[in-house]
Amino acid sequence: MARQSVFVFLLIGFAVVGLVGMAWPPAWYLLLIIVPLLALGIRDAMQTKHTVLRNFPIIGHFRYLIEHFRPEIQQYLIESNLDAYPFEREYRALIYQRAKGELETRPFGTQRDVYRPGYEWAAHVLSPAPLLEEEPRIDIGGKDCSKPYSSSLLNISAMSFGSLSPNAVEALNKGAAEGGFAHNTGEGGVSRYHLSGGGDLIWQIGSGYFGCRTADGKFNVDRFEEVASGQDSIRMIELKLSQGAKPGAGGILPGPKVNREIARAREVEVGEACISPPSHSAFSTPAEMMEFIARLRELSGGKPVGFKFCVGRVSDFLAICRAMIDTGIRPDFITVDGGEGGTGAAPLEFTNSLGMPKRDAVVLVHDILTGTGLRDDVRIICSGKILSGFHMIRALALGADGCNSARGMMFALGCIQSLSCNNNTCPTGITTQNPSLVRGLVVEDKAPRVARYHRKTIEGLIKLLSAMGLGHPDEIRPSHIYRRSSELSVATFADLYDFHEPGQLLDESNARGPFSEEWKNARSDRW
Repeated sequence: MARQSVFVFLLIGFAVVGLVGMAWPPAWYLLLIIVPLLALGIRDAMQTKHTVLRNFPIIGHFRYLIEHFRPEIQQYLIESNLDAYPFEREYRALIYQRAKGELETRPFGTQRDVYRPGYEWAAHVLSPAPLLEEEPRIDIGGKDCSKPYSSSLLNISAMSFGSLSPNAVEALNKGAAEGGFAHNTGEGGVSRYHLSGGGDLIWQIGSGYFGCRTADGKFNVDRFEEVASGQDSIRMIELKLSQGAKPGAGGILPGPKVNREIARAREVEVGEACISPPSHSAFSTPAEMMEFIARLRELSGGKPVGFKFCVGRVSDFLAICRAMIDTGIRPDFITVDGGEGGTGAAPLEFTNSLGMPKRDAVVLVHDILTGTGLRDDVRIICSGKILSGFHMIRALALGADGCNSARGMMFALGCIQSLSCNNNTCPTGITTQNPSLVRGLVVEDKAPRVARYHRKTIEGLIKLLSAMGLGHPDEIRPSHIYRRSSELSVATFADLYDFHEPGQLLDESNARGPFSEEWKNARSDRW
């Protein structure tokens, strides 16, 4: 019936235009609209791919049109300041204002329901501590590291050239140089855009070994040594085991996206798909992984080397800790990525249902390192949805030493959360290689925004520390953060989490808790 009604309407219109046109010729111009619509209706009715169009010719296209613009309609017309899709407008606005140097204060009090379960806050004191006069930093590098790095508490998390546009990479790096913080290259290699701004780099080595690979995709010792020790801007090395958005999945940059510059950075052929296997070929056991880390440290000239992972099976991390003890080799840092971490493209099953969330993961890594007596040797970096000073305070209270942010830095660049990272149509020129879109991102304008966002966020952290009566981030403890579990129940993180004493897991007579039995079975020669 729907199909016939559309055609009847068009045919009646065609007849009316024909009759009117004989008396008033300009009416014939209406056929320029009616005839194409009639042709479209016939095509819709005859095709077999889309049921909606077959049953509702022409008007069925409105359904697909509205669906196409649904994210924009949702973001600009429907969602409130506190709706998270996936980032709340309130925090997006905060980042934009900080990046632009605009007024960032809020009128009329909080918009949040402070009696809703999950609400969190920091405990303040009646006599605030003096404000820190300088930005607090952390030293990363253990006893085997001859070139330790003085790191900001907030750095740019891993985003590869190829996933990001050349202008985005260059703007991030120049912003890092201006603000005195580090820029993680992601696993796509060190491109000329990473080097052009003069910012400190954390070179991430993934399972594809891009930038230091042989022709068959294995680890290239000579090439790694040449780059790692030859580039002074590379300050740390990060071995990527997995990432929060798609742990255990590896990754692929399709061949059509691999242009000449991406191919040069990743050391592959133009048009060749860049495949990151789910696991590394350079090692196959926890002990071999520790030996590989030691080798990377030696080849780089003594720079800090750590690894990044999303927590999966607890037994895997226990095996890594066992390997640290058995081999005597320690990573200088561990970057803990939560299951809520972002990526340009990932299967829905992975983003929604795989990987331990950030808060639980940081607590677990901190607790196990403490229980095995390793915590003093290893820095913990928290990654995943870090946007504000309070987010940093919360991560530090759970056991982290510092934080990385990817999407916060993207918002500072001008990301509008169009959710088009995976189809090369990013309207802000950040996650695309389309030259006509990339040119819209002006490096000289965006780099200072990245630096301002970083500076303002660190200032927010310092002000919170003062209000909490603390003189340094090292003084933050789980007892400083409260979380509401119900309308009438509140607990601190110290109440919610049961932490091991230093070295407690090593003392079999005093070992307790959920990891004691798993620790006894952990081995360094297998996962």
